[in-house]
Amino acid sequence: MSKIGFIWVGKLKEKHSVDGCAHYWKKLSRFFKLEESIVKDAPGKLPPPDKSRKEGEGILAKVSKGDIIIILDEFGENMTSRTLAKRLRTWTDAPNQRPVFVIGGPFGLSDEVKSAARHSIRLSDMTLPHELARLVLLEQLYRAGTIHKNMPYHHD
Repeated sequence: MSKIGFIWVGKLKEKHSVDGCAHYWKKLSRFFKLEESIVKDAPGKLPPPDKSRKEGEGILAKVSKGDIIIILDEFGENMTSRTLAKRLRTWTDAPNQRPVFVIGGPFGLSDEVKSAARHSIRLSDMTLPHELARLVLLEQLYRAGTIHKNMPYHHD
């Protein structure tokens, strides 16, 4: 079974986010072995750029050799669900490699994390709260899995 990694900044706090992410995590785990790492939110008294830098250090410390870092970023590539499904297949079929999706905290990702990323994608032209971005990402990855398996979840 192929692996997919996730690195998130901060724990989910909103009940609807916790429940929704758990729902799609369970569904997605039918297709892939899922691995999650959570980076602690930077201290509240730091200015936003320092928060992103501190969280970025934590993110990069959790990256392993062979990881394909895929960041979620407002300036990333816009793609359809089918395009994501094709890319996911390429990433998960790569020998000795694991795609790792990274979502930063409320102030985004540091330049160091952005530089380390092999791919950058966006979920929407609109800005999403990072908890909602997690939920949308998990749903879209589940959708990609159903596309691979020709299951009726995705409709053209």
